[in-house]
Amino acid sequence: MEDDDVPTLSAETFAALQEFYAEQEKRNEILNKLEADKKLNENIIFEENWQLSQFWYNEATIQSLVKVIDKSVPDGGKVALISCPTLFVPAKRHVQSRISISLLEYDRRFEVHAPDYIFYDYNSPDKLLPGLEHSYDLVIADPPFLSKECLEKTSQTIKLLAKEKIVLCTGTIMKEEVQKLLELKQCEFQPQHRNNLANEFSCFANFDLDAILR
Repeated sequence: MEDDDVPTLSAETFAALQEFYAEQEKRNEILNKLEADKKLNENIIFEENWQLSQFWYNEATIQSLVKVIDKSVPDGGKVALISCPTLFVPAKRHVQSRISISLLEYDRRFEVHAPDYIFYDYNSPDKLLPGLEHSYDLVIADPPFLSKECLEKTSQTIKLLAKEKIVLCTGTIMKEEVQKLLELKQCEFQPQHRNNLANEFSCFANFDLDAILR
């Protein structure tokens, strides 16, 4: 093959590749450091990425939802956390090996929790790993955006994963859509965030979540 026939990358493509490899190298550095320090099971607090509409729960909300997981899932059961990454380590630490927990999340920073981390993009709601359909005793989801489209697509994923119980945390303004899509009832329990949000948040479930928290 002549040199003239060798395909060349555009400057834009080359820059994108450089960015991809730089991010991959950074993730590997984090993983290696955590593994060396034996901290892979610790709660790694990343800064909220507002471009991804990330707003972390406060400690009281985390502990309440961890209690729901502990009390509503049987030994050997499975839990899926969709777009609520700050719940993962506290829940994992609390239930230990009694319950299996999977984190479905778009933000690849949380890949440090592999193999329990599963990349998830709500724009591809049915793009799931084989064998996950209807395998989770409890699904907890917090759609990243307060939009009908995001809720509809996240709900599609929830229906594919859930075997029984569902908890969904989202803006109260989405109440009618939540009830229409998933037939969930609004709970007395209200999720709170570390940074107060302008939108009021509510929790919805298909079981008596409030009874667990009383």
